Amino acid sequence: MSHLLKLYLFAYNSLQAFGWTISLFRILSCFIATNSVNGAYASAGDLICLLQTCAFLEVVHGAIGIVPSGVLFPLMQWGGRTHFLLAIVRRIHEVQELPAVFITFFAWSLTEVIRYSHYALNISGGCPSWLTYLRYTLFIVLYPMGLAPGEMWLMYQALPYIKEKNLYGDFFASVPFSYYNFVTVVLLIYPFLWLNLYLHLFKQRRSKLGKQHHKKKKI
Repeated sequence: MSHLLKLYLFAYNSLQAFGWTISLFRILSCFIATNSVNGAYASAGDLICLLQTCAFLEVVHGAIGIVPSGVLFPLMQWGGRTHFLLAIVRRIHEVQELPAVFITFFAWSLTEVIRYSHYALNISGGCPSWLTYLRYTLFIVLYPMGLAPGEMWLMYQALPYIKEKNLYGDFFASVPFSYYNFVTVVLLIYPFLWLNLYLHLFKQRRSKLGKQHHKKKKI
């Protein structure tokens, strides 16, 4: 990998880590100040929308081969999150103060602070072993937390508003498509798509932490 490419990837991951750190700080600061989970979107929603949109670059990185992640899993994660965030939470003001938003944003932010910091420090060659352990361990709790009481519960709570507002009805007026039915189907298949990604992360965990354990044995 060229020096310029390493510099780009280090800058990208560092900026994402910084952005998600700010998001986490804003979410927790709002929670402490108000003693309520209702302000998560107001405090960090716009920033998280920006960070998540920019994360499409990771799909591009995998597609052109500058990182070994491939395209499928980054695209699945980016597509699921971005749909949830931009198509539902951002468009339906009534759901923005629900506890599920706080749960999702907290799980995402903590996950991404660790993940992007790990990537950036790996590129620089100075990633501590404890951060690698956190990167490949905390997801075991944070991913289900973000999914069930977070994304899926909020999508379910959003269904009445989607139906009432006929969300995106004008956009799909010329085709036989119901966004309400689409989200209902998404809710049904979401756990199966998510499980595929979750099991993939466990494979990565065995690979990465196994290598780390092997290095320690050699030392």
